[in-house]
Amino acid sequence: MTENQISHEVLGCALTVHRYLGPGLLESVYEEVLVYELEKRGLSCDRQVTLPVKYESLELSLGFRVDVIIENSVILELKSVESLLPVHKKQLLTYLRLTNMRLGLLINFNVPLIKESFSRVVNRL
Repeated sequence: MTENQISHEVLGCALTVHRYLGPGLLESVYEEVLVYELEKRGLSCDRQVTLPVKYESLELSLGFRVDVIIENSVILELKSVESLLPVHKKQLLTYLRLTNMRLGLLINFNVPLIKESFSRVVNRL
């Protein structure tokens, strides 16, 4: 499955989850249910993946965690906040660079319409 196909599936699942649960819950609830929906559609998902930071020959395990990695190719960063800030996209771009992945999806579930809070972040590698 291509990154664009995965992105399409994620958006569909996010719409389904948000329509059912609505805004205002904890991020962990949306993560659990969204991964359930993605796996129902046959996508493999890894949750709360530890992300080490590498600097020259030094590797730091500082406790950074990626919310979800789908099909070992797309990072999904979930939020349940009043509004997304520029730092959220920058954080996702950093995760993409550290993992050498190209596409990340940022979704804020604490909004009236989920499609207005869905962002694609691309690492130009």
